[in-house]
Amino acid sequence: MARKASRKPAKAESKVAAKRGAAKPSLLAGGNPQIAKAEGNAPVQAYIAAMPGWKSEVGQRLDALIERTVPSVRKAVKWNSPLYGVEDRGWFLGVHCFAKYVKVAFFRGTSLRPVPPGKSRSKDTRYVDIHEDDGLDEAQFVAWVKQASQLPGERM
Repeated sequence: MARKASRKPAKAESKVAAKRGAAKPSLLAGGNPQIAKAEGNAPVQAYIAAMPGWKSEVGQRLDALIERTVPSVRKAVKWNSPLYGVEDRGWFLGVHCFAKYVKVAFFRGTSLRPVPPGKSRSKDTRYVDIHEDDGLDEAQFVAWVKQASQLPGERM
């Protein structure tokens, strides 16, 4: 009679998996969290949780404003940045963590009114940089999110 290979109990396997999942993501140059490319809310929340210091609170605030403004928003992390989009329309906004600020990219920013202040090498993209002591004009941010979500987005 052949012997079965010994197998660890399922409980031990789930503990190992939980430890792996609990590992804190490493930070790339400039303090940007390294999160694996993935679709959905979970990787975006992992990115936000891994944002260092005050930036995590900014990330939570931006995420909540975007969800409230676009209830059917689609989320993903690509290129170590959370992306927000609308199904069948593409991505309209991205967030990226830098050493001293959080950058919000509106991919069709030149079509927004008023146009967001930060210029880009990309002719259509405009940025909003949020520093630690900056106040966020939530009404203006929500207006930009609403406008951006109604435009054709980026296909990435």
